[in-house]
Amino acid sequence: MIPLPLVIPETPKIAKTDFAKVFRNPATGHHSLHAAAFFDTGDLICSFSAQETYTTPSYLTLQTGLHKHISLSPDCLQYTNHSCDPNVFFDTDKMELIALRSIQPDDELVFFYPSTEWQMASPFSCNCGSVKCLGTIAGAAALRQDQLNTYRLTSFILLQIENR
Repeated sequence: MIPLPLVIPETPKIAKTDFAKVFRNPATGHHSLHAAAFFDTGDLICSFSAQETYTTPSYLTLQTGLHKHISLSPDCLQYTNHSCDPNVFFDTDKMELIALRSIQPDDELVFFYPSTEWQMASPFSCNCGSVKCLGTIAGAAALRQDQLNTYRLTSFILLQIENR
């Protein structure tokens, strides 16, 4: 008798672009964005734009000014989750998503939320699992300078640090 191959259920894909795929974890219902191709350090993953602009933050926006928060287009970028050891950076001056290190196909695309957020709308206890995990994530304003020095930060966050 020939043994049957082991079948591992795949996390359901809900959307795909040329640069990324969105997955939904059926157990938790949470979404995540994963690379659809290889990206090297410094590569442009995609350009983005402000789909809408708001005066207050939400868990789906990036902060670009004191009272300016944007939702992203393409909207699949809203599924870019947090990590204290990010592999992507949202450059809000050039409106580009940049690879911070080599990214393999199917790797989850993750960014450091305080790199764009001064004070977060919804602080949370981080469970990223990185040895660099900072614990509670509440925005760049809640972090010490030595903690922030290890991350690439937007010009807005750098200006806020300079003015504190």
